[in-house]
Amino acid sequence: MEYRTDLAIENPALTARETGYIKKQKQIDSDISVTEIEITTEEGKKAFNKPKGIYITMEVNGILDQKDGIKERAARALAEELKKMIPFDYYLKVLVVGLGNEKVTPDSLGPHTVDKVKITSHLFSMFECDGDWEMANVSGFNPSVTGVTGMETADLIEKVVSLTRPDVTIIIDSLAARNIERMSTTIQICDTGIDPGAGMGNRRKAISKETLGCKVVSIGVPTVIDSKTLIIEAAENISSWSEEETQKYLLNRDFEMIVTSTDIDEIIKDFSEIIANAINITLHPGIYS
Repeated sequence: MEYRTDLAIENPALTARETGYIKKQKQIDSDISVTEIEITTEEGKKAFNKPKGIYITMEVNGILDQKDGIKERAARALAEELKKMIPFDYYLKVLVVGLGNEKVTPDSLGPHTVDKVKITSHLFSMFECDGDWEMANVSGFNPSVTGVTGMETADLIEKVVSLTRPDVTIIIDSLAARNIERMSTTIQICDTGIDPGAGMGNRRKAISKETLGCKVVSIGVPTVIDSKTLIIEAAENISSWSEEETQKYLLNRDFEMIVTSTDIDEIIKDFSEIIANAINITLHPGIYS
């Protein structure tokens, strides 16, 4: 059965032991672990249904419980992974884009994160600086969604990229997961760009190096699950239904619904702070070191 998920770590290719990828794992501390999946071949690309590149999943326990120092530790661990994809230098220019609709809580991670990132581009213009050793030249953009603007989000981002000419564009978006527990524990970053809405079957125009002309790093947190995914998982784990019986049940009912957590407001607040702090540490080492 097909599960909808944006997370490489949940892809069936992992459990099926497909070829074409390299998997590495490490434990940062008792609460934080990191799994890196690098898709290296066309076989891996086909198995994962994702572009070749690096997909890093950071799993963090204790965020909703406000475990001692957990958000600060998570931000610094995430920053260490981001630094590998975005090395700091004197001339670094970055555009940070928050995808999603700020008025719809599960879809508001991007805008809330960008609002917390330290924007510095105007300072470089004001003082006519071409670079700085303490902070990068950072612009921010919240394009909203096509249903609100009537315009393709990727086209708006392309126009802003043409104006700001960044070395790297960071895209922040809400993702879909298979496991509801990942909504309060998981962050994924990758260097292949993003297909907005892909995990929920509402694929939009891709945002990638090929479309923008600069490196694209995406950061996402799962905030929703397709209701069919929950039913399929329940059928596999707690019922005696066969795969055919589950498929028949789903075909005879309209389950085009998206499910989120009752703690979604707190999840968005906590993860937007963690991601924004990680971006600030990565891009402004002289200020947030």
